[in-house]
Amino acid sequence: MSTPVIGVLALQGDVREHLVALAEADALARPVRRAEELAEVDALVIPGGESTTMSKLALLFGVMDPLRERVAAGMPVYGTCAGMIMLADKILDGREDQETVGGIDMTVRRNAFGRQNESFESGIAFKGLDDAPVHAVFIRAPWVEAVGAGVEVLAELPAADGPESRIVAVRQGNLLATSFHPELTGDHRVHAYFVRMVEEHLAVAAR
Repeated sequence: MSTPVIGVLALQGDVREHLVALAEADALARPVRRAEELAEVDALVIPGGESTTMSKLALLFGVMDPLRERVAAGMPVYGTCAGMIMLADKILDGREDQETVGGIDMTVRRNAFGRQNESFESGIAFKGLDDAPVHAVFIRAPWVEAVGAGVEVLAELPAADGPESRIVAVRQGNLLATSFHPELTGDHRVHAYFVRMVEEHLAVAAR
């Protein structure tokens, strides 16, 4: 099987860090800003940033509609932090005119863990990565308030103020999303998990 080509939406956020993490996970990684660049990749990572600005930039650069079409056609996409918001079908505490790519049947609350100065790190159990907890960095992070029947919960974070846990990682089909930033930690296992998703998708498509 050929090495998967995975783009990183290069409108905002930790683009370089995602490119490095994907390369460490044995993918060919390249930045994507335009529709013609999106057409040349097998999959995409949507990084963190500010989700309302990212949405406006995606429309401005003409990649929003092509991205929606690729998602609907089954292209694997991984969204971190603001990228999680971009993949959500429903948003809480967003702007009234805010648009998303959608694709994951979930409701996400923006800035759910607080402001920039309330950022934190935590070790969390991630389904499918059972050898050690994932080192998760939360920066003005969202959490998932609710998921549909087709969404698999991969990781939860115990709430600081009670027994209820917060959903911080999900998967639906070829779409993966995390509230946190694994690209900032040097632990590339979540990126490797996504690369395996892409490889499986390409193998099925080649049959």
